[in-house]
Amino acid sequence: MRFTEPMSHYKRLRVAGATYFFTVNLADRGQSLLVDRINTLRWAYAKTHAEHPIHCDAMVILPDHLHAIWTMPQGDSDFSVRWRKIKARFSAAIAEDFPRSDSKVIKRERGIWQRRFWEHMVRNADEYSTLMRHCRENPVKHGLVARAEDWAFSSFNRMAA
Repeated sequence: MRFTEPMSHYKRLRVAGATYFFTVNLADRGQSLLVDRINTLRWAYAKTHAEHPIHCDAMVILPDHLHAIWTMPQGDSDFSVRWRKIKARFSAAIAEDFPRSDSKVIKRERGIWQRRFWEHMVRNADEYSTLMRHCRENPVKHGLVARAEDWAFSSFNRMAA
């Protein structure tokens, strides 16, 4: 059998109304673009959220990646369209040029984001608690702050207020 065009078919567990944990990375994990351009990221998120609402249980933005826990609306499991729009809007709003592989040039990608994202459907309350703790503590784990509450780019600060 011969394949003329390579295609990726990612199997994602899509359950309407479910809660998911996400990790979304910049292509260059050494950048600090997400915190440097936090207002642009917030704008991209807000615009997408207005079109495709979700309940954001938690989100933490680190310099080169982010984690989020979203609960999807009843009857909706399309988290991919949300991430695609957030990433596209953020990328379109950034004027700088970024190194791109040949495949990113061919696909007209800016080179800002890693392709795709990682998701995990939350299956129970213990897992939910563990993932919430992961989001909260991730800036400490990466040595960005000594205490989680000192990290400015976290939904936990909003919740505490």
